Amino acid sequence: MTGNREDGVRAARPVSVGGVGVLEVACDESGSDGENLTGGNTDVFAHASVRLSVESAAGHVQEIRGRIRSPAEEYKANHLLREKHRAVLEWLLAPAGPIHGHAHVHLTEKAFFVVDRAVDLLLDDASAQALTLFREGRRAFGDERWRVFLAAANQLLRVRNDGEPQEPVDAFFQEVDSLRRAHSGTPVSGILDRLSAARLRADAYRAGVSGGPTLIPVLNPLLPAIVATAAHWSGGGRSVRLVHDRQNMLTPERIAWIEETARRAGAGLDGFRLVVAREDPRVQLADFLAGIARKIASDELNGRGDPVLTALLRPYVDPASVWGDEPSWARLRSTPGGTPVDSGVPSAR
Repeated sequence: MTGNREDGVRAARPVSVGGVGVLEVACDESGSDGENLTGGNTDVFAHASVRLSVESAAGHVQEIRGRIRSPAEEYKANHLLREKHRAVLEWLLAPAGPIHGHAHVHLTEKAFFVVDRAVDLLLDDASAQALTLFREGRRAFGDERWRVFLAAANQLLRVRNDGEPQEPVDAFFQEVDSLRRAHSGTPVSGILDRLSAARLRADAYRAGVSGGPTLIPVLNPLLPAIVATAAHWSGGGRSVRLVHDRQNMLTPERIAWIEETARRAGAGLDGFRLVVAREDPRVQLADFLAGIARKIASDELNGRGDPVLTALLRPYVDPASVWGDEPSWARLRSTPGGTPVDSGVPSAR
């Protein structure tokens, strides 16, 4: 980690390090439910980033306050999402608005993230297999059995376990074997067969997480989203420094992992600093965008999307978002064609 809180809000424009320009980008997230991805309060996680000067961002935040005129001391995305402030929301996202071309959002569909991480843990050719299992399995199993399978996969992967050590492994493989018997000959039967044969990997994983603190929790979407954010902004060979809202997940050890993982992936991540959101208007704008994007994407995922808001959000959406639902992705994706990618975080084996 570079820098400190006291100097963390001052660098606004591209700064020079050894004569080379470095873009400073401010970030925040929305939709964090810890490791409870299948039974939490939200079904979408959003990580937003904004590249503006502190002065410009402060002016935009002040204009939002002036347009909304709420007495609240701290504004959040829910202020903008209220129907009476619809015009302000559309202005913020519009092509002529203050953040268009200067902001970006990486989306994670939580249910797909669980499947992707479970398949990555247990199988070798994970990416295509995860997408097939997610799309075809959901259709084949039916809603109720699909929810049971997701919950079992979530329990298998989560670090915290309040029951017997082997209970998550037993429950997951019992469910897989039950589905194998009930859905033989379907497009996912081969994947279920392979999952059933991968118990040794699951046992090794549970032994590892039970043996001590886990540096990179497999089920936390924040860390891979930050790596993807660094990759986006460093496209074209640029160097990027990320400024992020403080939170407990971002320990010095995990920040070091983010920096190393981003660099190994070819991203030009020059540094990572933590700030207090209310002291940096750029992070406040990222917070607005993250909450807005999470709500719009969740509405699309659940078949109640607003076409106008979805169209306004589309230019901000990372094509490398972790998304499995095909119909909603077709409406959300920022470029024609293409499919989202896996989360890119190696499972602990």
